[in-house]
Amino acid sequence: MTTKNQTPYVTDLCLKKISRELQIKFNTGESYSLSCEMLRVHSPSAEVQGHGQPILVAHKKNVNITAIEALGNYAVKITFDDGHDTGLYSWEYLYKLATEQDSLWENYLSRLKQAKSGRDPLIDMAVKYHQ
Repeated sequence: MTTKNQTPYVTDLCLKKISRELQIKFNTGESYSLSCEMLRVHSPSAEVQGHGQPILVAHKKNVNITAIEALGNYAVKITFDDGHDTGLYSWEYLYKLATEQDSLWENYLSRLKQAKSGRDPLIDMAVKYHQ
């Protein structure tokens, strides 16, 4: 475990595209799995975080990550297949998402319900070919 003065940092990231999960290992020895949806709806971008009042991002159940770019030794920039790419995920923020994911997710689901919205995509993006 880390002390209050020591910020955990990421030692390994592994994207599981089929299960739409990002596995994260920290220097603390802890390992977590965050869904791409969780990462997308909790993006640290100004677009999502607003000005202190987070925007509710819905319909991202099937979102996936297309690219992860390291930014020095402190963060990654994640690009999602819906085009969102402005969030810079610091190690500290990833640790917060990982360690608080249960309460963050429950709060997210509650906000969706209150807004009468949902997780499922509005349009099925699967391409179907007919002969």
